[in-house]
Amino acid sequence: MRIAMLSYRSKTHVGGQGVYLRHLSRELTRLGHTVEVFSGQPYPELDEGVALTKVPSLDLYREPDPFRVPKLREFRDLVDVQEFAIMCTAGFPEPRTFAKRVARILAERGSDFDIAHDNQVLAHGMLDVERAAGIPMITTIHHPITFDRRIELAQTRNPWRKITLRRWYGFLRMQAYVAKRARWILTPSEASKRDIARDFGVDPGRMQVILLGVDDSFVPPTKPRVPGRIMAMASADAPMKGIATLLEAFAKLRTERDVELVLVTRPAAGGRTEKLIEKLGIGDAVRFAHGLTDEELVQLMGSAEVACVPSLYEGFSLPTAEMMACATPLIVSRAGAIPEVVGEDGECADLVTPGDVGELLLALERMLDDPERRARMGAAGRKRVDEQFSWRAVAVKVAEAYEKVIEDFEKEQADADR
Repeated sequence: MRIAMLSYRSKTHVGGQGVYLRHLSRELTRLGHTVEVFSGQPYPELDEGVALTKVPSLDLYREPDPFRVPKLREFRDLVDVQEFAIMCTAGFPEPRTFAKRVARILAERGSDFDIAHDNQVLAHGMLDVERAAGIPMITTIHHPITFDRRIELAQTRNPWRKITLRRWYGFLRMQAYVAKRARWILTPSEASKRDIARDFGVDPGRMQVILLGVDDSFVPPTKPRVPGRIMAMASADAPMKGIATLLEAFAKLRTERDVELVLVTRPAAGGRTEKLIEKLGIGDAVRFAHGLTDEELVQLMGSAEVACVPSLYEGFSLPTAEMMACATPLIVSRAGAIPEVVGEDGECADLVTPGDVGELLLALERMLDDPERRARMGAAGRKRVDEQFSWRAVAVKVAEAYEKVIEDFEKEQADADR
């Protein structure tokens, strides 16, 4: 099959959508399919054999100058004007404007592909692709961003900030509209499927759960772990990741133990995470890591005695599975799809109530005090990954879904021509 994969931002360090796109595109190519990725900035890291077509935006959120004002010569057309105007009114324009640009490209290149795969763009332009390009579309929704909005609003006290947050998340109305009209939806967990049906009003009969995979590079360490090292990953410095809960528990733990915390994230300068670390007085014991290569990330995961996933919600949580692959014992929130990833029997991870500082603190103390349990739990996590999480298996199932969607589309076209 000839596959067009569409993603408005796709760099692996930006979040799970980029990881999904990279590994799925690689494995589909290895299965003999032809894959071309269409992406806005930041552009993805792709493997050999996967083509990239850049769909440039104004890149308004790039580092080190997010929310920048472009120079007049940067504006190419009215879509660029719309992108800047939405940002100026506190909205998030990237999905909407990317979809318009890529629909225009595919209208001219539809004959090059058998199917298009929307990686949670969920913008109105995605509905134009089938008509303009003459090819069917399948959609992946990792989780409904409605959860991000609810959690951020609940944790925000500033009335003006609440207004701007509602404006920022205004794209959710568009996503719900598009999701209800999507031909076929892939999602990585039963929790996400349930929540998409409830929050977006999507018929569960048009959704298919395909678990995600873990890259083969994530392996147990060959060197001793660093005593007292705790780590956590948060691709976004956002309340949903539960880092505040972990920081408060760590601050209490720090008063009695020689421990350090490594956070794999890029905190916003002067943002909530930096302010909380300063307030708790733990700046000397907390370290940030970001922009890591896969090799560096694997080494870091394998160096920790304990890893935490304190999220208030996750649609799957790839970092959880990756840390299990590194045989790192886990303490995770009983939230969203995380219990599906680790299993609820407690063999691979301790499950705690999301947002409960005391429960997380107690779990950390117990884990740090029991090296035999840590070793046993790490080995169980690695075994679970070997048995259940393979990107090749994911690609096989996704390809089967493509074939079904193409067959249904061709039947519809034939019926319409009669």
